[in-house]
Amino acid sequence: MGGFSIWHWLILLVIVALVFGTKRLRNIGEDVGQAIKGFRKGMAEPDSQAQLKADPPAQGENAKSQSDKVDSP
Repeated sequence: MGGFSIWHWLILLVIVALVFGTKRLRNIGEDVGQAIKGFRKGMAEPDSQAQLKADPPAQGENAKSQSDKVDSP
């Protein structure tokens, strides 16, 4: 019970292509490639820009404190 030979991999590839279809497999491959490119681009950005994108300013707290001031007599 060694490993898989090249014939095992070819038969498996043919079965997968028959089950999913070549068009769907191509679309999956393109999606995975775009995801990898996006990940690499995200890793190349400086941390300061990523921090700004991840933590937008909290406007909800300012609006709440202003409404409290207006409601108080």
